[in-house]
Amino acid sequence: MLQNIDLIVVGAGLSGCVIAERAAKLLNWKVLIVERRDHIAGNCFDKHMENGVLVHQYGPHYFRTNNPTLIDYLSKFTSWIEGNYVVKSSFNNQLYAFPINLDTLEQFFGQTLDAEKAKELLEKRREKIESPKNSEEFVWSRVGKEMYNAFYLNYTLKQWGKHPKELETSVCGRIPVRFNRDNRYVDHQYQLMPAYGYTAMMQSMINHPNIHLLLNTDYREINLSEIPCVVYTGPIDDYFNYCYGSLPWRSLQFEYKDVAEEYVQPCVQINYPNEHDYTRSVEVKHVTGQKHPRTTIAYEYPCEQGEPYYPIPATENRLLYEKYKALAEIETREKNVFFTGRLAEYAYLNMDEVIERAFMVFEEIKEKSPERELKR
Repeated sequence: MLQNIDLIVVGAGLSGCVIAERAAKLLNWKVLIVERRDHIAGNCFDKHMENGVLVHQYGPHYFRTNNPTLIDYLSKFTSWIEGNYVVKSSFNNQLYAFPINLDTLEQFFGQTLDAEKAKELLEKRREKIESPKNSEEFVWSRVGKEMYNAFYLNYTLKQWGKHPKELETSVCGRIPVRFNRDNRYVDHQYQLMPAYGYTAMMQSMINHPNIHLLLNTDYREINLSEIPCVVYTGPIDDYFNYCYGSLPWRSLQFEYKDVAEEYVQPCVQINYPNEHDYTRSVEVKHVTGQKHPRTTIAYEYPCEQGEPYYPIPATENRLLYEKYKALAEIETREKNVFFTGRLAEYAYLNMDEVIERAFMVFEEIKEKSPERELKR
């Protein structure tokens, strides 16, 4: 079989499926996708539980983007519903809009505010740190210590297993502070959910006569040196046999609760910074649009061991990744092995960023492909 393969894609997640689809359709290449799990779609995988409720098995995935090109592309493989991405955070047995907005500030400080008054309030309470060095200083400089202690400190400790002062500013810097009453989780122009789920969308994506899929297969069982081109989407340190040591990741464990009610929560996600061992509870029916008399609540417990979910954004980890990145660049230059995706780039990428990077890698593959004769 391998003598007819032009491209092997290691990993059937979003990065791998996009590049496989592009190569199969636009280059007419024969593509083999190799996936160690028993399903496609990577951590975007969704499935129906025994009670019939569609659940995001590896945590909620909220697709959003400001790039209409991505919507046009993905619309070839799915129809859409509006993404009802609303999150609340629990503090002192009350639920607050999160990210912080005018409603949050009014409820927290017991004042009636408009945008100007809210900015004046935070200006008085924030720490005057003009160049924050870490996530703790970053939050202090935006909203002050009271809201930091209420919403950020303990959540970060649970989520990352590190104190915010040990993490780069990007960790908490991802979360906006709004001076309006927009209660959406994100600000992007397009906030959508595939009408039939992510797995169905990606199944449609790779439903092409040029694409062959092997599940439950370790890519090391295949002699990649016989293949003209390889795309690798797994952990970069694993590819290089941990020669510089292991990159730290945070993992998750999930507890699912079946409830004989249509809905339990007021929104898709509730964060628990200070209560419980879990960080959040997710009722994904709020965003899937599924009509069902029962519901499922997923409780997320961050942990150190398990499937890699989140790269830990700390300086020493970034420096370690740079050493692996240098090896990857040699591998690309000399062996036509391309690295992309959250695991391969040790980067906290949203889904739209993953697709955009996959497009970029595909363009690199097209430019570089004449350098090696394809085995057709």
